[in-house]
Amino acid sequence: MDARMLAPPPWQEALACVRVGPDDFDLGAEVARLRAGDLGVGAVAAFVGTVREWTHDAQVCDATSDAEAAGQPVMELEHYPGMTERSIAELIVTARQRFDVRGVRVIHRVGPLALGDQIVLVAVSSAHRGEAFACCAFLMDWLKTRAPFWKKEVSSHGARWVAARDSDEAAAARWNPAAAGEPQDPVR
Repeated sequence: MDARMLAPPPWQEALACVRVGPDDFDLGAEVARLRAGDLGVGAVAAFVGTVREWTHDAQVCDATSDAEAAGQPVMELEHYPGMTERSIAELIVTARQRFDVRGVRVIHRVGPLALGDQIVLVAVSSAHRGEAFACCAFLMDWLKTRAPFWKKEVSSHGARWVAARDSDEAAAARWNPAAAGEPQDPVR
């Protein structure tokens, strides 16, 4: 029997770099874990996304303040357990093939969230800052458009599911030079 048939798929190893759930995270602790014992790390790039006031509609923005004052969530994130983690792990495998990085960590919260709550962490370690920054941006752009999460904004006026934004799709498209007709990555 071929040894490749016995080896687990690459995304299974990357699952150890992924956490999806309702619990908050500590940026300092996560970066420390990413760097732990690796003296080849010369750079760490991290992105933390947070729940902000809505700006697309002044009426909704006022409602978020009302919800915050009442201690109510202003956003609910849902996911497909198992499928979401695998999708993120596969994305990490792609990123590791594309960028010279030493470590990756992706944490995404789900459930009800209030204004100011942390939503997502993407942290990348590398020997050099350019690769760390580029990989972090790549992961976040693709996570925003390809990972199976559903976002609902909640206010005293009701709730609405949020559709993907054109600007998010454009950010992800920049990493696919063939589709954009460009010869190389925009950050490199």
